[in-house]
Amino acid sequence: MWILSIIISIALILLTLIDAFETIVQPRRVTHRYRFARLYYTIAWQAWRVIAVRVRSHRKREAFLSVFGPLSMIGLLCTWLLILIGAFALFHFSLHTPLSDHAEDHGFGAYLYFSGTTLFTLGYGDITPTHALGRVAAVIESGLGFAFLAVIISYLPVLYQAYSQRETTIGLLDARAGSPPTAGEFLTRIARGGNFHNIDAILAEWERWATELLEIQLSFPVLTYYRSQHDNQCWLAALAMILDTCALLLVEVKRANTYQSQLTFAIARHAVVDLSLILKARPDLPSDVRFSRAQREQLRSALANAGVPLIDEDTEARLTELRAMYEPFLFALAERFLFDVPPIVSSIENNADNWQRSAWMQRAPAIGSLPVARVDGEHFD
Repeated sequence: MWILSIIISIALILLTLIDAFETIVQPRRVTHRYRFARLYYTIAWQAWRVIAVRVRSHRKREAFLSVFGPLSMIGLLCTWLLILIGAFALFHFSLHTPLSDHAEDHGFGAYLYFSGTTLFTLGYGDITPTHALGRVAAVIESGLGFAFLAVIISYLPVLYQAYSQRETTIGLLDARAGSPPTAGEFLTRIARGGNFHNIDAILAEWERWATELLEIQLSFPVLTYYRSQHDNQCWLAALAMILDTCALLLVEVKRANTYQSQLTFAIARHAVVDLSLILKARPDLPSDVRFSRAQREQLRSALANAGVPLIDEDTEARLTELRAMYEPFLFALAERFLFDVPPIVSSIENNADNWQRSAWMQRAPAIGSLPVARVDGEHFD
């Protein structure tokens, strides 16, 4: 029986260290099915999600969901440490490691206390091993504890740097595509600003962002649970906006060169498909209508008035085909993480962007109506 306990304790130590290495140190997707971190997040998120769906207020629900990412990460790290402490305690208990407090029979609690002080390198010295094997195990445990805590501390800045990198680009969508961002607003604002000739450079920027999003969230899956600063913005809404924009450019707009649109669409779809795969979000057909015929005519009219050349023939079938390539994955991820998939065209007229809102003043004017600043009698453009 004691041999089996030793085998179990060593297996727990090795499996915990491997799981922590794959989650924190190894920057690639782990494909094997049985993994503690994946099981931990599956159970924890399901429990958190059950509570969240019962919160009726959208703002309070988002605030509750925003806590899960950071809290679950701390919980995962604490769980790893508890498993290591328990596994080393089981190892010493199975060997009946002699300790220096001269007690005739040590219970599991004494070994648990000894293991905890050793792993955290507290160095109280009230209980120490007297046998050679126990001393070797104590040295190994203290070394592992020191290295484990060092890796955890160094992991946090990298994690939040990746989060900041993701959110900085999402924040740019506020004035560019509205809040929440939609492809209709994105295209019409570019056209009205007279910058439609530069659309390929803008798409190249978002192609890179989609690539970075895929790389970041494959390396740090916990970031998929981190919500954005504003309730009406998220990484999934930004990804949906990119895909919708490329689909509209490929189908509705008359352009001589569509190569950059094809590239951006390909990498954005690759991102949404891969994220659905690793996060176990089974694709499903959307139940609501994101782009009605009236919205399509409204968007075409706005683009035509802004001077954008449009394709005259009926392209609805082709647009439906392109949307079917990514919308099931978008809605699956939205269901998985309780996100709202934004429409292709905003159904709310004169919806204020985040930069136009304030709790202390009325809505700010549109950019085009802002007064020109003067300093020493000169105008600033």
